[in-house]
Amino acid sequence: MKVLNFGSLNIDYVYSLDHFVQKGETISSDALHIFPGGKGLNQSVALGRAGVSVSHAGAVGKDGDFLLELLKESCVDTKYIQVLEGVQTGTAIIQNDKSGDNCIILYSGANHQITKEQIANTISDFEKGDFLVLQNEINGMDSIVRVAEEKGLKIVLNPSPMNEKILGLPLQYVDYFVLNEVEAAQILGLENISEKDGEKIVRELYNTYPHAKIVLTLGAEGSIYFDGEKLYRQRAYKTEVVDTTAAGDTFSGFFIAGILRGDTVEQAMDTAARAAGIAISRPGAAPSIPKIEEVLEFSFK
Repeated sequence: MKVLNFGSLNIDYVYSLDHFVQKGETISSDALHIFPGGKGLNQSVALGRAGVSVSHAGAVGKDGDFLLELLKESCVDTKYIQVLEGVQTGTAIIQNDKSGDNCIILYSGANHQITKEQIANTISDFEKGDFLVLQNEINGMDSIVRVAEEKGLKIVLNPSPMNEKILGLPLQYVDYFVLNEVEAAQILGLENISEKDGEKIVRELYNTYPHAKIVLTLGAEGSIYFDGEKLYRQRAYKTEVVDTTAAGDTFSGFFIAGILRGDTVEQAMDTAARAAGIAISRPGAAPSIPKIEEVLEFSFK
């Protein structure tokens, strides 16, 4: 069983600030760091560092060579990534405040240069039962989902960033939703939803898409899994918060890796929560993601 992640590759410009910049305000940054990032890249790195074989598909510009090197170092196959002439690699401007929270501005760049030909050629190398992992930072999502469904791939969707493009997808083909309560509420058209409504959310999302398994992440409140029969709550592991940028991507990658390895849902959720707990204690997106050996040995307070 193979796994393909068709997703974004970004260069992250991370500014350390006392607080997020407000309308009309000019503030100074304490530091600027440049990291590899993008939800697609982060989740591929997490999958690779979790110990499973993963291929990444996407596109970068000539300025994105160091992203490919990081993927290779993380045991990710990069042969399905196109390096485009005259196009800038996707970028993210990230503000990190003193409490470790962040806000992000994305520029799509090469991430929105995915062609139907690239989609068809890439997915043709995979077989029924293989896993396809998707986020929402590339173009061509509708085509990718439909071609993958025709081929019989198991589709894992992390609908982030959430927008109208997600609502236009054939979501009935999704096998796993990995998402937070805000994204789930928007898919369902619900308002005034909070982390306390977690079980209500997963049940309503399952009732709407009974073909899918639901993994709902709730930040410091942990996460919930529901598949119509099994409902499992996973606690969050506490560490000193430095940067939350890659927490969700780390969780997603390690959870999927656990399922691919044949772990129980409980094992996969627990390992994913441990990995995310380590990631938030470090700066940067992809650089903060631990390897499986560290996750299994790490002692939480």
